[in-house]
Amino acid sequence: MVAGELLQEHARPGSAPCEAAEADKAETQYQDLANGAIHVTVADAPQADRELENEAMLPSERSQTPQTRLYWRRFVVLTIFSLYSLVNAFQWIQYSIIANIFMHYYSVSSVMVDWLSVVYMVAYVPLIFPATWLLDRKGLRVTALLGAGLNCVGAWLKCASVGPHLFWVTMVAQIVCSVAQVFILGLPSRIASVWFGPKEVSTACATAVLGNQLGVAIGFLLPPVLVPNTPDKELMGRNISIMFYGTAAVSTLLFILTVIVIQDRPPLPPSQAQAVLPTGPAEDYSYKKSIINLFRNKPFLLLLISYGIMTGSFYSVSTLLNQMIITHHPGEELNTGRIGLTLVVAGMVGSILCGLWLDHTKTYKMTTLIVYVLSFIGMLVFTFTLDLQQLLVVFFTAGVLGFFMTGYLPIGFEFGVEITYPESEGTSSGLLNAFAQVFGIIFTFIQGMLTTDYNPQAGNIFICTYRPGNRTKS
Repeated sequence: MVAGELLQEHARPGSAPCEAAEADKAETQYQDLANGAIHVTVADAPQADRELENEAMLPSERSQTPQTRLYWRRFVVLTIFSLYSLVNAFQWIQYSIIANIFMHYYSVSSVMVDWLSVVYMVAYVPLIFPATWLLDRKGLRVTALLGAGLNCVGAWLKCASVGPHLFWVTMVAQIVCSVAQVFILGLPSRIASVWFGPKEVSTACATAVLGNQLGVAIGFLLPPVLVPNTPDKELMGRNISIMFYGTAAVSTLLFILTVIVIQDRPPLPPSQAQAVLPTGPAEDYSYKKSIINLFRNKPFLLLLISYGIMTGSFYSVSTLLNQMIITHHPGEELNTGRIGLTLVVAGMVGSILCGLWLDHTKTYKMTTLIVYVLSFIGMLVFTFTLDLQQLLVVFFTAGVLGFFMTGYLPIGFEFGVEITYPESEGTSSGLLNAFAQVFGIIFTFIQGMLTTDYNPQAGNIFICTYRPGNRTKS
């Protein structure tokens, strides 16, 4: 650009003031005018000079885009976590799906066998708050090690509970496993957010939740195969022992892999959102204040209720599935497990599809509402077709119910992170799971009582009555 016009009345046409110009950070051009004056044109500083100036600036004087990177290790971290979450979920449901067999082996009532499932929910509610505090303070690695380690200890304790008079040993072992799940269920959203890119977060979270669902699916399928119903308690004990020792071996291997593989976070953040967040809690961070902020968040409170009802219903139906099916189809323990498998596998498909859908659309509220309504319809259909004496119909309706009911789980996690940002993902996920456990305890005992005193249809109708409670969400 032209900086100005300099008239020098006594300047000679042959003069060359280039030495003075070299002292400046600009490039000047001279043109002799007819009257002996000089026209001076000042150009921008050369690019190299501007770069030197930029390098000399303080970091606060220039805006820099944080460096991000995606590491292949993220897939290994996700796989290891999903696998030990799978084993923990397997240990939750392995008693309930063959409740009649364990009732016979340990000579206990159905309520006592139900407690082997309910203890998971009871342990979670008071322990989730110290667990999420630990996740915020100590990070992903410490929390993951506690989850995998306690899961391993509980599995080995179960091996010592094989004996008709050792019910309380298996109860203690199940309590240890229930404590382990407190350090597991809140991690999917944390792993997804600190290891995966912005277009992968929902899918990664769905995959992590999927590991837990797959564990429930295997827990429905394998126990009826490994521990068939037989009047011979000695043979039954050997079969139970095979199941327990196999679980303990797998749990030990996964604990070792957790020690080797899982770290708090990658060297470089995976997204700009993670780059601007501190790598640890701020000096003035208050876990109590974070909880208060979440409970003041009205959309999150509505999500807590809707997620709690939906997931609590799933816990109750899963716990009581054996009693529901055996009532109408005696001697069908194997098919009961397969129906449970169908329910969960359909839900896994729903989880993946919902995760992919949310990654591309980010329509959390609309997706939540649609899935919730369709799961309510699925529960109604399952309830009124259970006694038709047609197992194929039960398989189909269980698949429809599972697709929407368990497909909702990752939606709730990601929706919670979305509407509570920048609060900790572990805290929001922990509260969602805590509400799910509370509703699960209430629903399991009430549905179980109605199923025992009346029939499975009465218990399922009770579950259905809570589904419209999500209307306030819309």
